[in-house]
Amino acid sequence: MVLSGADLPIAVVRQQISSAIDIFVHLSRLRDRSRRVTEISEVIGMQDGEVLLNPLFRFREREEQEGKIIGGLVQVGKLIQVDKIQMAGLGEWLNEYIEQYRVESESSDNNVN
Repeated sequence: MVLSGADLPIAVVRQQISSAIDIFVHLSRLRDRSRRVTEISEVIGMQDGEVLLNPLFRFREREEQEGKIIGGLVQVGKLIQVDKIQMAGLGEWLNEYIEQYRVESESSDNNVN
């Protein structure tokens, strides 16, 4: 592994990461000094030596009250790799998730006009 003292090429390390990790949860310190989850992304593979991510949720700031940032995660993408969810017996949950995303996307598209 990486900590064993062996000099592994960065491409090999990235390949190991992309095959071992399914979801990245990105935490950031915001200007009010709070730590928040600012993005949740799915790892979808490798391309040209880079790990490919599919953003699922991003933090969206709504306002600031008394020096505190108010906001939450907003869905920005759809889960692509569903094999592990289905193998875990969560196929019904996945179908509900996909249907909910489709309905929310259609209603937000209608609200844009």
